[in-house]
Amino acid sequence: MMFESLPSDVKTFMDWGWGQIEPYYDELAARELNATTVDQWLKDWTSLGELINESYTLLFVATTVDTTDEAATKRFHSYLGDIMEKMEPKEQVLREKILASGLQPPGFEIALRNIQTDVNLFREENVPLFTEEQKLSNEHDRIIGAQTVIWEGKELTLAQLKPIMNAAERPVREQIWRLISERRLADRPALNKLWGQFLELRLKMTKNAGYENYRDFRWQQFKRFDYTPEDCLTFHEAIEKVVVPAATRVYERQRRKLGVDSVRPWDLDRDDVHPSSRPPLHPYQTVEELESKAEAIFRQVDPYLADYFTTMRREKLLDLDNRKGKAPGGYCTTLNRSHRAFIFMNAVGVHDDVQTLLHEAGHAFHAFETVKLPYNQQRDVPIEMCEVASMSMELLSAPYLPASQGGYYSAKDAARARIEHLEQNILFWPYMSVVDAFQHWVYSNPQDALDAANCDEQWGKLWARFIPGADWSGLEDSRVTGWHRKPHIFDVPFYYVDYGLAQMGAVQVWRNALRDQANAVRQYREALALGGTRSLPELFAAAGAKFAFDAVTLGELINLMETTIHDLESVQD
Repeated sequence: MMFESLPSDVKTFMDWGWGQIEPYYDELAARELNATTVDQWLKDWTSLGELINESYTLLFVATTVDTTDEAATKRFHSYLGDIMEKMEPKEQVLREKILASGLQPPGFEIALRNIQTDVNLFREENVPLFTEEQKLSNEHDRIIGAQTVIWEGKELTLAQLKPIMNAAERPVREQIWRLISERRLADRPALNKLWGQFLELRLKMTKNAGYENYRDFRWQQFKRFDYTPEDCLTFHEAIEKVVVPAATRVYERQRRKLGVDSVRPWDLDRDDVHPSSRPPLHPYQTVEELESKAEAIFRQVDPYLADYFTTMRREKLLDLDNRKGKAPGGYCTTLNRSHRAFIFMNAVGVHDDVQTLLHEAGHAFHAFETVKLPYNQQRDVPIEMCEVASMSMELLSAPYLPASQGGYYSAKDAARARIEHLEQNILFWPYMSVVDAFQHWVYSNPQDALDAANCDEQWGKLWARFIPGADWSGLEDSRVTGWHRKPHIFDVPFYYVDYGLAQMGAVQVWRNALRDQANAVRQYREALALGGTRSLPELFAAAGAKFAFDAVTLGELINLMETTIHDLESVQD
């Protein structure tokens, strides 16, 4: 058969041109499709998709590990135009073919629903626009990745300044914070210009697809069948009612610890929201130590999952250290053909690095479990469930942070790390509400949002609504441009409420683990293995959680988190 000639090696396939790939699509389109042939047909479609997707992923990764590598960027952009754009119409033909067949393979019900959505959304004129959107994202990464400052005679990235800032006395922290803020504001015109390009492009996509507004279009792209934009607004209200008071209590504790009149941005860290360690925690000296202790923690959580991380270390599928020219943030991506995952982050020696690695490892474990499903379309997992996988792993790993359990800290420092993590989780919900509500405003008022000054004003209003505990007086320019510091707003619009909903699920998984660790981890793994073969509420239920937006459920979780913080504080006394 023709598909037996497909290369097994992705690096070989990456050199193929469209002329070599297209015949495989044409063969699938021409092949008879019936109850007898559908399994092999889907497997062959999966094999082709795995090769194309992993080629895309490897080329994308190369642009993030070194944003100054012009050759890597050029090759990625060429792949977008030469392969990905030409692939999409061919994918549409195959999607239409499986729908027209009327076949319903076992475990493929949700996949068929998703395929129908993709068919409905597809417009050939949007394909090059998606390519242009990816290029704009690369430009955004380039702008942020180039942000450095001179501190004590050395050029440092903004991430490299974090541990220095956390260790410094308050006047020096303020000095560093202002230096960072000044550097960020220097890119204000460039980011505002880029924002306008993003927004105009998305409005054009929306019109091409026949939607009245981008929010409705994006909802379908994300395949959000189980909740609505109005549910998100209800979630914001529940957070304002239940979480904002708890978050304000966190800020007040921070103020008392510091012995100051008010909490200022230089008393915070991570999006200028979360309290920084005082003095900072020092979890590791080298990236190797960061990796090895994480592996020991995963071994305590679940040896089966830990084996995945061991594989990633052995096969060099981790790029963790921060360096100049590296794209900001962290991510985990799936290597579909290799049945592996790759973790990217910017470690600088602070506790946040530990949390990021635990988080991204949860995504990696999900990827390892999901790629076992036979068909690509079954691996299309709702983003909210992807984040349950990652956020749950942070909480499931928390008891093993002490060195006595293979982790990083003394018992006292481990308790402190857990307190800070739970406080960050509490503070995250209001911040998530700012980001999500901002995007609802943008795409409900796109013409107003084309003017960055209006975006600044709206961000400022939302900040005052959800984050009243920090004092930004005299720093208005930095406060109202906070939307510049959230890459999701530029690169993946509406991908943020997912974290808030996922945290609802993750805290419930953790609550289950407090009662029965083994059973909670078993349910967690079973839910990951389902991939995208169930609805979102069913996936939450499989993990032992309820998919919810309401203030009552949220209040129960906040009570557990605050009670645990109180109990952990006794370890520090």
